[in-house]
Amino acid sequence: MNTKTKGTSRREFIKTTLGTAGLLSFPAIVPASVFGKDAPSNKIQVAQIGFGRIAMSHDLPETMVSDDARVIAVADLDSNRLQQGKLYIENWYKMQKKAAPYIEVKTYSDYREMLQNPEIDAVIISTPDHWHAQPAIEAALAGKDVYLQKPTSLTITEGRQLSNVINKTGRILQIGSQQRSMPQFRIACELVRNGRIGKLHTIKIGLPGDPSGPEEPEMPIPANLNYEMWLGSTPYVYYTENRVHPQNSYDRPGWLRCEQFGAGMITGWGAHHLDTANWAMGTEYTGPIEVEATAEFPKSGLWNVHGPFNVIAKFANGVTMQVNGELPNGVRFEGDEGWIFVTRGNYNVTATDPVSKQQTAQALEAGDPKILTSKIGEHEIHLHVSEQQHLDWLHSIKTRKPPVAPVEVGHRACSNCLVSHIAMKLGRKLYWNPQQEHFINDDEANAMLSRPQRYPWGTDYIKG
Repeated sequence: MNTKTKGTSRREFIKTTLGTAGLLSFPAIVPASVFGKDAPSNKIQVAQIGFGRIAMSHDLPETMVSDDARVIAVADLDSNRLQQGKLYIENWYKMQKKAAPYIEVKTYSDYREMLQNPEIDAVIISTPDHWHAQPAIEAALAGKDVYLQKPTSLTITEGRQLSNVINKTGRILQIGSQQRSMPQFRIACELVRNGRIGKLHTIKIGLPGDPSGPEEPEMPIPANLNYEMWLGSTPYVYYTENRVHPQNSYDRPGWLRCEQFGAGMITGWGAHHLDTANWAMGTEYTGPIEVEATAEFPKSGLWNVHGPFNVIAKFANGVTMQVNGELPNGVRFEGDEGWIFVTRGNYNVTATDPVSKQQTAQALEAGDPKILTSKIGEHEIHLHVSEQQHLDWLHSIKTRKPPVAPVEVGHRACSNCLVSHIAMKLGRKLYWNPQQEHFINDDEANAMLSRPQRYPWGTDYIKG
């Protein structure tokens, strides 16, 4: 991903936008160009749900760079971030696009009100994991197309509900699995799919890790935060800043390390790497049939997602997949005629992402370098070419053709991660039926396919 936009780095732009009082407002004068090809009516009108580090450094700039889209609204339940999001978007257009004093971004403290705005065509959802499926479903029911940050859902049941609604409504949904828009991952998957390493038999996936932390004291809820809504469908627990997001920065938020709101790195990065494995195997619409795992979980402290772990999964095609934190960060495909390893290299989405110990790893390697220069023939398998995840989404909105990471593909990748997480929690072999999406003869495991949802929040309480 290019971290420069027309000569101004994102970090410099963010610092200027959020830190300069003089940029907090500008006149709403409508220039003549509003009536030409740049008229709002000729754009895909986009709204942003959640203004945090991913929205600011990834989702918004990679959408706003397109001349096909215009971001016109932002919603956040932290009023400070809501106002900062408005200023960020308005000043981005002013500085980068020279567009316009006439762009005035509407703000909403409740995204559900925003979804009722008929001017909005599509939404970007950049919220914590426990707030992924519900707003995506509600947006689709409101007739909006959706860009949804991964992982697709907090539970497998939520993911199935989401996929069903998207398919029923015919909306375009792109999962933020941006590895699909990084050329080395597509090339690796095409080479594997077309037999360049012979018959695939083993996939080895390395993920970064998350350390645990100390206990955190209860703190007063900030007046600018709707904490009740932030907790959403999950149980009520006391507020402490390291459970939510920093109040005075956009550093990596603490909720990423709380099981109440996500599963940890098995879904955080696993949603990317297991999706890559599915893409290479051609198993994007199914899943493993056997999974066994071990894992260490913190016995104390606020942050309680998994620590060191190891997952072994078997697929119906005979492939065995191993996932843990000891392997190099990336995906290694092993066949009976060679191997391919693919990773992001130096790429990361935000400055606060956990990065591989091997940060300078080559992005694409093979046991025999000649494999990497092999040409895919006209009649061989060619995978969807996307140069940038958000632009691919906008293209799909215009053409109504599937994007590179449609909802069911995202759901299956997330499900593989969540099945692995359930095996990590239970510490024994599980047998999974990917067609019916349940465990075979295992009531304890099946009870973990969903979570109780705290009324009135959650996908079970959506009307329509």
